[in-house]
Amino acid sequence: MSKLPSLKNLSYLLALHQHQNFNRAAQASFVSQSTLSSGIQNLEEQLGCQLIERDHKSFLFTAMGEEIVERSRAILTSTEELVNYAQSQGNVMEGPLRIGCIPTIGPFLLGLLSKTLQQQYPKLELLIREDTTQQLMNFLRDGELDVLILALPVDLQGNQQWIVGKDPFKMVLAPAVAEIAGDPVNYNKLPDKSIFLLEKEHCMTGHAVTACRLGNKEKINPFTASSLHSLIQMAEALNGATFVPQLAIDAGILAGTDLVIKDPSDGEAYREIGLVFRPTTSRRQTFRKLAETLAELLPEATLR
Repeated sequence: MSKLPSLKNLSYLLALHQHQNFNRAAQASFVSQSTLSSGIQNLEEQLGCQLIERDHKSFLFTAMGEEIVERSRAILTSTEELVNYAQSQGNVMEGPLRIGCIPTIGPFLLGLLSKTLQQQYPKLELLIREDTTQQLMNFLRDGELDVLILALPVDLQGNQQWIVGKDPFKMVLAPAVAEIAGDPVNYNKLPDKSIFLLEKEHCMTGHAVTACRLGNKEKINPFTASSLHSLIQMAEALNGATFVPQLAIDAGILAGTDLVIKDPSDGEAYREIGLVFRPTTSRRQTFRKLAETLAELLPEATLR
């Protein structure tokens, strides 16, 4: 049997692919640049193929190199899961669990979720990262996160999902606007440019606009907010309106404001909350228990 490539050399290859610079990749790997370069050359010799095209100033991953990067990522992720499984002695709710969550869910759910999990599973070590959906999907692909809590639907990019529950959308309006809006809200009665939304990087904008069937773009203000808290402040200060998930309302995001809560035009408007994970994972039992706990904390549980 031929000698197998070392996991360390595979990790060097991934670091170089991520940073696209030998010096930065070496720093991220805590080795010298010559050590990283030698490791990748050794990997090419063992595999019998060229992974990188080099000249004295630049380099380029070959088609085979790109394929080996993807396979190496899967190998390292599976190896890490193996180590975690062994360290927890096969107990599904023990050891580290790396969770990613989007900003329109995290501030209103993660505190209570963490507290509940710690009470029920004291040997579970939660490591939580908050970021946009696309960034979290990248971290999941790269093996830096185990499972994501996202608003659905999303492009799964080959991953799998469990739908955990529903989070209804409400419309919150400044008092003067609420007086003319109707109940449920008739968008046509709202002033032009009176509806404020999050930046496009936040998936909640698309979910809210689609779920609430807001088709009149003249009603949308061109200025956007970077967070739900900023969105609330804009709607209140500029005498406007916006969409807010029930999860955030229940957590008290409207406290201290005089904004009025109404149903949007479609009273059944909601986003689904779910878990997203790699199809190759060995931690489905862990994720199932996480899903069950999460469902109990959502406005409407629909675990499936």
